[in-house]
Amino acid sequence: MKKSLLAFAFAPFLMYAQEAPKLTDEMASKLLEKPLHCINQEYPNKTAHIINNAGEVPLTPKDLHPSFYGCFDWHSSVHGHWMLVRLLKTKPNLANAKDIEKILDNSLSKENLQTEADYFTKYQLTTTFERTYGWAWLLKLDEELTTWTHPKAKIWHENLKPLTDKILQSWKAYLPKQTYPNRTGVHPNTAFGLAFAIDWAIANNDKEFENQLKEKAKYFYGKDQKTPAYLEPDGSDFFSPSLEIADLMRRVLPQKEFVLWLNNFYEKRSLENIEKIPVVSDLSDYQTVHLVGLSFSKAWCMKGISKAMPDGHPLKKNFKKTADVFLANGLPLLFQGNYGGDHWLASFAVYSLED
Repeated sequence: MKKSLLAFAFAPFLMYAQEAPKLTDEMASKLLEKPLHCINQEYPNKTAHIINNAGEVPLTPKDLHPSFYGCFDWHSSVHGHWMLVRLLKTKPNLANAKDIEKILDNSLSKENLQTEADYFTKYQLTTTFERTYGWAWLLKLDEELTTWTHPKAKIWHENLKPLTDKILQSWKAYLPKQTYPNRTGVHPNTAFGLAFAIDWAIANNDKEFENQLKEKAKYFYGKDQKTPAYLEPDGSDFFSPSLEIADLMRRVLPQKEFVLWLNNFYEKRSLENIEKIPVVSDLSDYQTVHLVGLSFSKAWCMKGISKAMPDGHPLKKNFKKTADVFLANGLPLLFQGNYGGDHWLASFAVYSLED
């Protein structure tokens, strides 16, 4: 009965051949239930904190991260907060806008965010904490605040600055030392991190950082050819390694160079494979449910690549159409699982629904 009701409720998304899924106010309100539920939920929790001594054993997630302790792990809390900011910014007439503001006032308070910033120097072995997936989402959150003129956004942005500066300091120190990219389909994926960092650098007019990121992207991926995307995905991927690279390179190369690069990057069998819908055998499994997120990340990559392609290129229309298929597939599944997906998938959905 539950599944039939869900199928009825999301029928518009399943009719992707007729109309692309849209981020309506109704859908935004439905998706908001996920981060609003988990941002202040401390347990279960995967802290990723390395315990250095017995004195650190009693520390709770909220002790370590007073801003981003909820939603199972730090990075999911960060992009949950990004989602709240994004929807408050783009849909200010939401019925629960005031509730969202209260949550952001608390999470993005000056005191809490200073503690978050201090984490990177107060404890040992924190130089690799959330590198670079969590770093990327933190910069995306800051980018959203930077580009919003709302008075509260300016306050939250200033409060976030100590943490943003710590992340930037860490990233700028790490970038010259990173010899090889991480081509995995989960958190450490280098291309995803570089793409979001470039977006932040452009929004904040940090030309030096932008150029460093783009040069590193060219160094890592500029000579890639015949990528083995026919082997994707791995069993817990929420990124397509090949599409993340392509979505990065469309930010890095001029259009003509990008088209030549992309034509050499994908073979027919790889293109055919990445357009397949992921098979999600168990929505209750915290790792297998990653494959729902894969539909969303594929969608946002394909939409970005499609926009970067010139008119007449066969992938322009094909990727846009396929992105809508992935969205129509992923949206109903988002509401059929458990906390394994509830704590993070909504923000992936929102980002993939954006143009």
